Amino acid sequence: MAAGKRHAMIWQADCTTLLEMFAAGRTTPSALVEVLLARIATLDPVLNAYSALSDTLRAGAEAATKRWAIATPLGPLDGLPLIFKDNLVSAGLPAAWGNATLARRIAPHDERPVAALRDRGALVIGKGNTPEFAVEGYTDNLTFGVTRNPFDPALTPGGSSGGVVAAIAAGLAPAGLGTDGGGSIRRPSGYTGLVGLKPSIGHVPRGGGLAQVLLDFEVVGPIARSVRDLRLLDWALSGPASAASLVQPARILAIATLDDAPCDPEIRAAFAQTVRALRAEGHEVEEGPLPYDLSALNVGWTRIAEIGLARYFRDDPEVGKAAAPKYRDMAARGAEASATDLAAILQAIYALREAAAELWGYDAILMPSSAAHPWPASDSHPPEIDGQHVGPRGHAVYTGWVNAAGLPAVAFPAAREQGLPIGMQLIGPAGAERRLLDLAEPVVAPFRWPELALTSG
Repeated sequence: MAAGKRHAMIWQADCTTLLEMFAAGRTTPSALVEVLLARIATLDPVLNAYSALSDTLRAGAEAATKRWAIATPLGPLDGLPLIFKDNLVSAGLPAAWGNATLARRIAPHDERPVAALRDRGALVIGKGNTPEFAVEGYTDNLTFGVTRNPFDPALTPGGSSGGVVAAIAAGLAPAGLGTDGGGSIRRPSGYTGLVGLKPSIGHVPRGGGLAQVLLDFEVVGPIARSVRDLRLLDWALSGPASAASLVQPARILAIATLDDAPCDPEIRAAFAQTVRALRAEGHEVEEGPLPYDLSALNVGWTRIAEIGLARYFRDDPEVGKAAAPKYRDMAARGAEASATDLAAILQAIYALREAAAELWGYDAILMPSSAAHPWPASDSHPPEIDGQHVGPRGHAVYTGWVNAAGLPAVAFPAAREQGLPIGMQLIGPAGAERRLLDLAEPVVAPFRWPELALTSG
């Protein structure tokens, strides 16, 4: 194969393959970066996945190329270019979080998860667009605009990690790092056919980042096109597993719906197919309801972001002044909350964490990652699901409780040969990240490229 053709297709390789190619001399970080930048120039005007690009990417790739040439890589990820969500602090770039004031502030340092990947040789391509303050399930803001889904640019890729998933699914990055405070890795991964890991609280150390506006719910995790890449990036972020283990048959609770919340019929059908696939792998899959009443948590859910924004705007009023009116309104409502209000929210969270600590006796829980297909890109949420009117979080009913409980979950695409991707999630007890990856991997549908990505070559 000619060198030009070989380099032209390396954008389709996953991270594991790319690193093998670097080591064998079959391609270089510099060659990969040039291909990715050319694709970004062609496709990002359509998708608006990136809110910023690194001006040191080429230099970093050149240095990594020289190190691989003499077999002295900086680390196991040397020269691997990744996209980082724009609420993660990365030296030399703004952590804009969709906000005009933050977009003018250049970070002098990396926060801990970014530093962990850079220390192992990873390169930062740029920042993935996010809704302002990452508190919504679609991706749009007044500073950078609307991000679109590569499978249908009229639709949203979800949020709040929408820029990251759009770039990875379109071949504008091999993988990346997102955050999940209420489903922001899992739902967008599902809308774009990707795999994503929402870790337990504390699994990926945090520090040196932006303000936390969702209590301790928001965690950092990898998003990729293959499970083996999730393993690779999770290892880089959190350290090696204590020991390898064989995949043992698991007891799994399959929850298709939550109370009377609607779910799209196609998603329910894909869920049933996933149940059958897990049973075919030898797992005991019991179908039933969530053995816990989430009503107390749901009552206080919107108040959490309101209170968090009120505190943030008090501490950084310039950011608050630049915020979109709806977020200023949210902060105003949060400023009126009492200590008693916050105590009630915390009581509901602590009760859930105590009840869910052992996952009600199951090894894992299977749920869809979203109750709805992607909707028009500039709309905040679908107004109806399966003919029923829903509110702003009607599509998100399956994810937020997992964050409140502090549990890990892996998102993956259900088997589907055509149409929009549909995402599922396996949720486990705290510390079960690697076990969940083991359980999910045999039933994960291979990544299916959107036509938009393939037409650009």
